[in-house]
Amino acid sequence: MREVLALGAAPTYKDARNTVTVRALDITTSVLATVARAGSGAAVGSLGARPKKPLELYDFEACPYCRKVREALSILDLEAVVYPCPKGGSRFRERLKKLGGKVQCPYLVDPNTGTAMYESDDIVAYLFATYGSGSAPLTLRLGVLTLAGSALASLARLTHGEHYRTARAPEKPLELWSFEASPFCRLVREELTVLELPYLLHNVAKGSRSRAAFIERSGRMMVPYLADPNTATEMFESADIIAYLRRTYA
Repeated sequence: MREVLALGAAPTYKDARNTVTVRALDITTSVLATVARAGSGAAVGSLGARPKKPLELYDFEACPYCRKVREALSILDLEAVVYPCPKGGSRFRERLKKLGGKVQCPYLVDPNTGTAMYESDDIVAYLFATYGSGSAPLTLRLGVLTLAGSALASLARLTHGEHYRTARAPEKPLELWSFEASPFCRLVREELTVLELPYLLHNVAKGSRSRAAFIERSGRMMVPYLADPNTATEMFESADIIAYLRRTYA
């Protein structure tokens, strides 16, 4: 079902103009972030064994190191439960410290193999060795150049997806259909991060084996798509999803 937007006072022309301007700027800078990474994470690559359980990732959207891991997840068509750890947040940062001994992102937990690890390059290498064809694509193994491109992507979005905003915790994790290179999906992931909302990430990049099931569920191939089991809400459109998340949890 689609979330029905609540009716309120009619926006003024100035409000509407400001909203349109901010939205246009968000989309433009998110596109620049995708360009900075040469579209990495837009399509599925060579796949290996498939995990029975979703992986677990502690990260925050603005982190350039975390971006490399999310790109790998998208390329490998892997699902993951994402526990956002924005700066200033406490819910999952405290859990991360207990799990690994320090607050550092990204941190991957693979319940299928009992593996838990820090360091983006080590995580990427592990993911492609375990669930891919063995080696990561060139965009993820250029060392300093890969990190520089990821840092430029973060710079394009300034501090979006970095700092916690007060929010209430959902009883159940949300679900997001997305892929890393999508500029519109990025905006939603940023909002989920700053509100510290955990979610099951369904990657549906080009060539994903999950696309058929997603289309059967949603009716069309369009992302982002959010499902909130706490309110029985399901919806397309990044702007609508962001507005919903702020109304419901901020």
